[in-house]
Amino acid sequence: MMTININETEVLKLARERIAELVKEVDLEYVYWDSEELMKRTCMSWNTIQNNFFFDPRFIKAKLGGKWYFPVQETREFLRQWLFEHLKKGEM
Repeated sequence: MMTININETEVLKLARERIAELVKEVDLEYVYWDSEELMKRTCMSWNTIQNNFFFDPRFIKAKLGGKWYFPVQETREFLRQWLFEHLKKGEM
């Protein structure tokens, strides 16, 4: 019979690091989001997005044909900043 000792803390650390790497790889695949992806990523409805930040001049967007597109990196940065601003104001 063989006994194997596993350092659970180290295994969890390695698993978290690998998951973070995979998430980063998946996120790098996107150059832009469409409105469906924006709603999914923010957990907000289209009306809520429009009522809260869509018309903010800092929010970069482009309409091609009848569809809206949002550059991923800039959108993430804007959403973080927008959220922190509203948290500081106590609006949420």
